[in-house]
Amino acid sequence: MLTKEVITHIEKSSLAESLAVIASVYPDETVFSSSLGQEDQVITDAIFSTSLPIKVFTIDTGRVFNETYELLEKTNARYKRSIKVYFPDAADVEEFVHSKGINSFYESVDNRKECCYIRKVKPLNRALEGAKVWITGLRSEQSTNRNNMPLIEWDEKKELYKFNPLINWSYSEVIGYLKKNDVPNNSLHEQGFISIGCSPCTRAIEPGEDARAGRWWWESSKKECGLHL
Repeated sequence: MLTKEVITHIEKSSLAESLAVIASVYPDETVFSSSLGQEDQVITDAIFSTSLPIKVFTIDTGRVFNETYELLEKTNARYKRSIKVYFPDAADVEEFVHSKGINSFYESVDNRKECCYIRKVKPLNRALEGAKVWITGLRSEQSTNRNNMPLIEWDEKKELYKFNPLINWSYSEVIGYLKKNDVPNNSLHEQGFISIGCSPCTRAIEPGEDARAGRWWWESSKKECGLHL
């Protein structure tokens, strides 16, 4: 288990070292959920470059940008590893679209959250089955909801450890790592898309806007889909 001593060691370690420690404690029971965002590409590089026994997966909601699919292919080819893809249940999507409409998430926060739950949260729950550690690419700078998230926490509901190795990284540190290691990147980032989710729910941000301002821009909510609440 992750004892206090192990956690203290992780807190003082580099990204690659901390991932290696986690993987050594829970080999084959540690998973990393990647949205193929810039932070996630940093962690993917650290995992794949050192051949750690950590399963990397992503969720295809069915409405992601084509550029995201292109990045997935480039990443698999670059590291000669396969990122496992999870999909939402077809029956759930069909029922939601039939009863509320293909773009009903624009109509209310509740509809949007239901869509996120069907397309993201339920597939995530399947992907986490049997895992003891869930690695994420969260950073405290990303939103006020994430300001107080710790490096490692126990998720009571999912009954696993949640490890946020980049929680204290700055955006400039993320970009610096990507450039230094020539990590594959989504071409949309060069067009002002910082936080990239589903195509109909993501827009480019204006200079000075919050990094998450482009997500669900039509609503004033906490800008979360339910994966990290």
